[in-house]
Amino acid sequence: MKNVKAIGHVAVSVKDIERSMDFYVNKLGFDEMFRLERDNRLWIVYLRITDTQFIELFPEGVGDSAPPFANVGYNHLCLEVDDIDAAIAEITGRGVTLTAEKKLGVDHNYQAWIADPEGNRIELMQLGADAMQTAAIRRINGQA
Repeated sequence: MKNVKAIGHVAVSVKDIERSMDFYVNKLGFDEMFRLERDNRLWIVYLRITDTQFIELFPEGVGDSAPPFANVGYNHLCLEVDDIDAAIAEITGRGVTLTAEKKLGVDHNYQAWIADPEGNRIELMQLGADAMQTAAIRRINGQA
């Protein structure tokens, strides 16, 4: 689809909205943009990643945690950061525990992993100058 310009939002069902809000707002630093109600109940909380990209939190999720890594379906959310060391220092200073320490991935990007209170996997990624994604973009743009 050539008309797609970005991913608009990622929707996450959560069991405990207050615990999830503490994580995404107080620990990761995302701003709450607005809330939607349906049938006089909280339906969605919108959190700002950028002016056009959001995380939607749906309260009243069912189950005890996110599905295992290998299950069919969406696997994780990746947040691109400018400086992975600074991002790690910021969130660990707020009490977030890394589930996987920073390493150089096979695609030549630095990555570290965390999980939200429901166990949803979140990758922090810093694009490397020689990353496969960066090289692919240069090729697509005729800069190879």
